[in-house]
Amino acid sequence: MGQKVNPNGIRLGINKTWSSRWFSKSNYSKLLHEDLEIKKYVQDKLKSASISKITIERAAKNLRLTIFSSKPGIIIGKKGADIESLKNMLTKMSKLEVFLDIKEVRKPEVDAQLVADNIASQLEKRISFRRAMKKAVQSSMRLGAKGVKVVCSGRLGGGRNC
Repeated sequence: MGQKVNPNGIRLGINKTWSSRWFSKSNYSKLLHEDLEIKKYVQDKLKSASISKITIERAAKNLRLTIFSSKPGIIIGKKGADIESLKNMLTKMSKLEVFLDIKEVRKPEVDAQLVADNIASQLEKRISFRRAMKKAVQSSMRLGAKGVKVVCSGRLGGGRNC
């Protein structure tokens, strides 16, 4: 029987880095759960901003959150109002001083998470799953991806278990 290895775990330290960068001897589990809660909150609040990934760095009394998005204008809002409200909420959640960095993803068609979110949103709009998958693969390959693998599963095409 084959042994499955997580693709992120195999690449860590070689060509991929950790999504949370900090160290703690005593309250590791508390900080880990706090990181997961922060990431989930940001993903839910900024669902329309096309977030690719979120990295968290902790120092003594501050927390640096880097959000990679293809639509940074949605996160920032008019005159930075949305980013200030997000920063205040994250400060309440973590009880630390929060610094937000927002970085733009230049080619969203090459980022795996953004391609998957795009296909999922098309499926929610009831677009044909074959068309959505083919279109995503074609646009990724056209914009410079070396290879693309897309897997969709579930009750697609109206199939039912009777």
